[in-house]
Amino acid sequence: MDTDFQKVADSIGAMTCVVSVEKLPDGSCGEIRIVTGNRSYIDSIENPPQDMEMLTKKFVPNSLYTDYLTRDLNFEDFCYRAAVHKKCLHSYAHPDRYDVWFNMTFLPLWPDNGNLCYCTYTMEINFEPSSERMSNISGDIASAVLEAAIALRGASNFREALKNTVNDIQKLCQSETCCIMLVDDDEKTCKVLGHSYSEDSQVHLKDSRQEAEFYAIASTWKDTISGSNCLIAKDEREMQVVAERNPVWYHSLKDSGVRTVALFPLKSRNDHFGYIWATNFKADQSARIKEILELTSFVLGSEIGNYLMMNQLRELSSRDMLTGVMNRNEMNNYVDRLSALPESKARPIGVIFADLNGLKRINDSQGHSAGDNLLRSAAHALCTLFDAGNIYRAGGDEFVVILQDAGLPELEEKADALRKTALNYQDLSFAVGCCADDDCRNVRTVLMHADELMYEDKRKCHAARA
Repeated sequence: MDTDFQKVADSIGAMTCVVSVEKLPDGSCGEIRIVTGNRSYIDSIENPPQDMEMLTKKFVPNSLYTDYLTRDLNFEDFCYRAAVHKKCLHSYAHPDRYDVWFNMTFLPLWPDNGNLCYCTYTMEINFEPSSERMSNISGDIASAVLEAAIALRGASNFREALKNTVNDIQKLCQSETCCIMLVDDDEKTCKVLGHSYSEDSQVHLKDSRQEAEFYAIASTWKDTISGSNCLIAKDEREMQVVAERNPVWYHSLKDSGVRTVALFPLKSRNDHFGYIWATNFKADQSARIKEILELTSFVLGSEIGNYLMMNQLRELSSRDMLTGVMNRNEMNNYVDRLSALPESKARPIGVIFADLNGLKRINDSQGHSAGDNLLRSAAHALCTLFDAGNIYRAGGDEFVVILQDAGLPELEEKADALRKTALNYQDLSFAVGCCADDDCRNVRTVLMHADELMYEDKRKCHAARA
């Protein structure tokens, strides 16, 4: 064969190399090698920009591509389809290994040399995402993803809208399952936002429902993706790559009935917060699924990121920063909502008013730092008995617990438990008042009576000390 691959590479101005793909007797993909490259491509290896170094800085013609970068199933798939199936392909992606966007084109070359097939690989680097490049996808996919984004943006119930979106994506991918999961590396937890199964699905992802335990697996996915922008294993040969990189997850998938998997990170403003994945799709649909989930992960990453940020801001505005319980503003808003409920939705309400004894004395004698610690201890004691979302710091040393469907006997039992719990903390004691009503719309009156009973309890406490 007398093809001058160097001339082919040099005839293209952008960074370009010629790739050889070995077609095995069974039609599968064998070795993939970088035959040669133009000056720009070779410079990207030997004189790379900062933070874009490959595994080696020496270009050697006809070397395995894995001499330069970690094995990437997506790159292999594109090279195989371009070289063997003679497809003209384009991809625009942001691999985790580099903080840039790659605009990639794969063009087939003729003729083949026996079992060796050839293509060119041309890449352009963008330091910011280009909407023009992203728009170069199938019209039906772009339309479907756009509809999902619009539905989320206008939804009054974001979580419910997201569940519908996951269901739509699962049908679009023609996969047995589709899932969106949040992963919190600080808290070491993960949480399913939406999960969809096809009607005939035989997949049983038991671990994903045990969200706390499932973090041990989810935390390994970044390494399994291994610097690429996603992981797609469309057949048993590629599933073996998953087995090599992550045997625990591989066996979990196999035990759950998963034969193929596509996994994409979810990011917002370059902050990684979760994943979207699909399982058990047809191998010949993998290119389409890559397009779907690539665009979906980009669009949903932005929408979910905004949702999480707004929730965080809402949380910050409703929490007392010193103690971590809800603040007075949030209590007032909740009381307003309860008071305005229609009669048909009115439920019993109970209030515990707990005033911290001795805070002024601690502040005066030991300083405000000691007083702050006492307030934190008070909040911690309350949180051992009540959900933090039901506890409000109503004033400097006053805490209020508002419980729906709670009667007076339950409240008084909780008050006694609080007094006993306080004994486990240094200098901590409460004056407590309890009141209940069958109609939560009377919550302001209940609060007033609980406050009065708390002050009566405080007077008794002072009288006993005297």
